[in-house]
Parts: sequence; structure tokens; C-alpha cells
Amino acid sequence: MSTLILTIVGSDRPGLVAAVADVVDAHGGNWENSQLAELAGVFAGVVQVSVPEDRTDELTGALQRLDGLTVGVHAGSDAAASATRPVALQILGNDRPGIVREISAVLSTHQLSIDDMTTTTRDAAMAGGRLFEASVTAEVPASADLESLRTDLERLATEIQVDITLA
Repeated sequence: MSTLILTIVGSDRPGLVAAVADVVDAHGGNWENSQLAELAGVFAGVVQVSVPEDRTDELTGALQRLDGLTVGVHAGSDAAASATRPVALQILGNDRPGIVREISAVLSTHQLSIDDMTTTTRDAAMAGGRLFEASVTAEVPASADLESLRTDLERLATEIQVDITLA
């Protein structure tokens, strides 16, 4: 079996997920993991499928012929992760440009690999303006200095005036 990662983008409409799932199934594939979202009227998804090796080209062609969708197909890896441990971050503060860039730069400096990140903005009910909220799960190398990471995140939180919780 081959592992494929599908990236799917198109104007949102009913039946998109069913159309992709039908094609995967018709080619002997198995839908294993996914993250799907609708943002501003656009459907976007990342899907991990496994498929018999002799059917990957056939599946790729069929996915790329789906009407109204742009589908990218990438070879996945079954490589085992190195010695890491998970951490979770929660970020909340007034929205402003650059928050994701600055937080991801600190994580990169400490060699963290982001596994999952969800961000949203919403109206601040009492204060007016917009709030930025993020939830991040990352893998930390076993050799990482968590106190140094915590110090750098606290410094950044003060600079950009957001609350960052590291767990």
C-alpha cells in the first residue's frame, strides 16, 4: 500500500467530500485521516489515504478530473518520528498582522514541528475590535530546553500583547 496526501481546494458546495470519497473508494483506497474546512466560501482539505501501489496513478488521474476542485497528490511517508514529545499552546489577544509569523518563528528557533494549528478571529464582545485565538499542537525534540522555549514565548507575549499558555 502507498500513502498519499491529498490537498483539495474548490468553491464550497454540497457533495464535495462525498465526490472525493467515492473516487478514493472506487480505486481501492482507504480514507485514513483528514482535516477539512470551509473558509470564506472556499472548501479546503488535507486528506491521508492509503491505496494499492499499482492503483496510485489511476487514483491520481481520477482525482484531478473532479469537476470544480483542484486536487494535489503527494507521496506520504511512513517514517517513524524521532524522539519527540508533544506540547500544546493556546494564544489569545487583540488581532493584529504578524501574530502567526512571530509565534511560528519562535517555535522554529526551538526546532518545534507544528502538527496542528487552528486560528480564528472574532469580534471582541465588550472591548470592540477583533480577537485572535489560536490552538497549536507541536512536537518538541527530546533535547529541547523547555524553559528557554517558555522564556522566549513569554517575552514574545509581552511584545505583541497576547496571552500564550504552554502545556
